[in-house]
Amino acid sequence: MSTHTETALESFDADWQEWHTAHERQRAHPHGFLAVTHLHWLDSSARRLDDVPGTWSAVDDAVRIVLEASESLQRDGRELNTGSGATIELGSIEERGGINLASSDTVIEVAKRGGEYIVRPRNPENALLREYQGTPAYSPDAAYAVRGTFVPFEAPRPTTVGAAVEGIQHVYEAPGEIRFKLAGRELALTAFNGHAPGSLSVLFTDQTSGKTTYAANRSLSVVPAADGSVELDFNRAVNLPCAYTDLATCPLPPAENRLPVAIEAGEKIPYERQDRK
Repeated sequence: MSTHTETALESFDADWQEWHTAHERQRAHPHGFLAVTHLHWLDSSARRLDDVPGTWSAVDDAVRIVLEASESLQRDGRELNTGSGATIELGSIEERGGINLASSDTVIEVAKRGGEYIVRPRNPENALLREYQGTPAYSPDAAYAVRGTFVPFEAPRPTTVGAAVEGIQHVYEAPGEIRFKLAGRELALTAFNGHAPGSLSVLFTDQTSGKTTYAANRSLSVVPAADGSVELDFNRAVNLPCAYTDLATCPLPPAENRLPVAIEAGEKIPYERQDRK
């Protein structure tokens, strides 16, 4: 192996390690998904929720919270209780959107998933977060960083996929597919719009899924260049929250994204799930 090649591989490994360390730090945020203590589904019946102040309901696409005089709830640092009790109406939240409220050390996520409103308290003392050991991953391998081409559809395609929670579905807009070659095979992945402008999110499974990697899904974020070229670095394939907790509503990959090759790269089954792959 030439010195130039060795240097390039060392740089590749160092870049991956820096990315992996930053991703783990983000995952272990005190109010990240590892801190979620409950998943509450709201309906028209007003009721109290574990780890959350107030009485909650959802009617006519709005969330209603009734606080007693002694209960505190804040939004963006502003106290919502007047001191003698309060009734709070949160207007319509868009699908897959959400807002954060706060009560003492707990952040309370109010969101919409599958057309329904959910409430998820996030507490830094949650055992899943306190006992988090990090996520095992394959050693970086440049063979799994491949070039591909983003091919847009004539028109974006609404794509319905299942979810980690039974009974709900997610609908994503798929602007196109990414075509690439791996292990001598011509492959393609349907891509959804990513969180950052210009980015794409790819949900997939492969022949390692349920063996060394999480069975339901993994995710990869990519950014196509102006000419449609894209780098698919599967070393940066990550687990979604449902790989760690049953309190997540993560989407499943579309059927065409079940790859017929083994991608021995990226994150593996979390330690928390290794007794039930």
